Amino acid sequence: MVLLPVVARFLDANPKISIEIVVDNNLVDMVSEGFDAGIRFGEVIAQDMIAVPIGPRQRTAIVASPAFFERYAKPTMPDHLRGLPCVGLRFGSGRLYAWEFERGGVELSVEVGGALVVDDQDMMVEAALLGAGVAYTFEDQVSPYVEERRLVRVLEDWCPYYGGFYLYYPSRRQMPATLRAFIDFVKAPGSGL
Repeated sequence: MVLLPVVARFLDANPKISIEIVVDNNLVDMVSEGFDAGIRFGEVIAQDMIAVPIGPRQRTAIVASPAFFERYAKPTMPDHLRGLPCVGLRFGSGRLYAWEFERGGVELSVEVGGALVVDDQDMMVEAALLGAGVAYTFEDQVSPYVEERRLVRVLEDWCPYYGGFYLYYPSRRQMPATLRAFIDFVKAPGSGL
């Protein structure tokens, strides 16, 4: 959603460079795993890392199909999700994600239930499109489906904007030249960020 468009533009501008992207929703130690950099939300980046914003601020969206809401009442409060079939998201660590909400300084975390649990955001959106339950995802991921009325948004007032993704890397002296070039590209005016 955020990284691939930037990488595509970078590779177009630098045709002799190659990049390998690994997607893993675990919080891995990128240095010990041999990665040059990672992408995370700002609040989960270790303090010994350097972080560069990549992409716009983000916002969550709570969605389900119109057919789903013909069978179930639309929730008006986050706690109402506990009575609905929701599509759960399991991290690689095995932990189920508790859906996070905030409104007027009040923060809530809701452990949802449902018959379907996935480990991939795109699969969660697909499940919502198929009427399998309510999904918690990124606004940018589902805005075309909401505009097409294939998904219905609820609890919008409980989904504030927050800091987006960051490219992060260790503060070390010997940075690979490709990583330096990519960071400079991301920081450059006109990079699209």
